Amino acid sequence: MPTMDLIMEYVIRYGFQVLGAALVFAIGALVARWTGRLAKQWLERQDMEPPIRMLLVKVIQVLILVFTAMAALGQLGVQIAPLLAGIGVAGLGVGLALQGVLSNVIAGLSIIFTKPYRVGEHISLLGVQGDVLTINLFSTTLLHPDRSRVVIPNKKIVGEILHNFSTIRQLHLAVTVSYATDLTEALALVRSILASNPGVLKEPGPAVGISQLGDSGITISVDPWVSVADFGRVQGELNQALVERFRSSHIDIPYPQHEVRLLSTAPAG
Repeated sequence: MPTMDLIMEYVIRYGFQVLGAALVFAIGALVARWTGRLAKQWLERQDMEPPIRMLLVKVIQVLILVFTAMAALGQLGVQIAPLLAGIGVAGLGVGLALQGVLSNVIAGLSIIFTKPYRVGEHISLLGVQGDVLTINLFSTTLLHPDRSRVVIPNKKIVGEILHNFSTIRQLHLAVTVSYATDLTEALALVRSILASNPGVLKEPGPAVGISQLGDSGITISVDPWVSVADFGRVQGELNQALVERFRSSHIDIPYPQHEVRLLSTAPAG
């Protein structure tokens, strides 16, 4: 049975090489998983952003697997040098085809290492704003105030003007009172309203003062600090409290008005 003899010859000649290559790759895969687990545990104890930890763990695992694959191919008698040259040429072609993806990755690495913002902070850029949910190599995801999600490619972020509110924001409110108002009483009332609202931060302290002398009245600016999560709620509560407390204290909130006088001239007689 020449066919059976030929099969046995190939099994004897290459069987141990295939078995050795499979054993080398299996050991390498186990070492990569074990090393990645140890690296993750060590990196979690460092002051480092989660995307950086994930990237470093993946790079370590991939490098171990690449060297393991090269060793396994060497067991099979494959020439590594021509293979590496072919992989280099193919990698160049793939890189040219994926320029947009690579630019996002490079921008993502820049964001991760320079840290212009962190997860949980409130930022505004490119006409949108929201709380930073995730930062990865390709994009940044924001939680918009209307609870929708905004996904921004990282290459759109790098080089743009970015407003980072961090975790607190300042409200800019204003209320107008008549010129007959006792300003000391009105300012004290505003400060008591701010002090009674639990959403208003004690530090930094709120700014309250006269901002404008208008045609219809005196404008009092009210600029307290609140957490990003409480921004909309506290703004509504303070506006309502200002109107109700001023009314109950008989402090007039004037509305714009114009006085028109009609002058008539007597006809010449």
